[in-house]
Amino acid sequence: MKVLGLDPGYGTLGYGVIEGPIDKCKLLAYGAIITPKTERFPERLRFIGQKIIELYRDFGPDEIALEELFFQKNAKTAIMVAEARGVILYECESFGIPLFEYTPLQIKQSLTGYGRADKKQIQEMVKLLLKMDKIPKPDDAADALAVAITHLQTNKILGNFKI
Repeated sequence: MKVLGLDPGYGTLGYGVIEGPIDKCKLLAYGAIITPKTERFPERLRFIGQKIIELYRDFGPDEIALEELFFQKNAKTAIMVAEARGVILYECESFGIPLFEYTPLQIKQSLTGYGRADKKQIQEMVKLLLKMDKIPKPDDAADALAVAITHLQTNKILGNFKI
């Protein structure tokens, strides 16, 4: 099963593509979509939508896993991330493949067994599980890979693999 993991954002959106099952997990790609800061916000949203479509066409995932939005102290930032997330959800839903969402707590528990794990612990587990030489950069890409890994682990536990 090929999974596209996404860490939503409007300035930087992380993505990671892995193939499982989890015990034979293979890293296919990772990176970040960076929106042009000089563009108006609606143009940045359109850019995000276009890039999500490109990721789908380039990698042909079987399923998509997305991190749920968590509360942020800055209300303006939270609203903008939520709007970007809406574009991402819209485009992903249009592909007609299963779309799953995971909270930051679920991701931390899945990767480390501890719901209060810090960012460095999550990044180290991503590196270890995907047999990488170093922690993936930027952080948003590492987060997206963590979401994808969480999805593969969840599917293993639930017995949802199509083999």
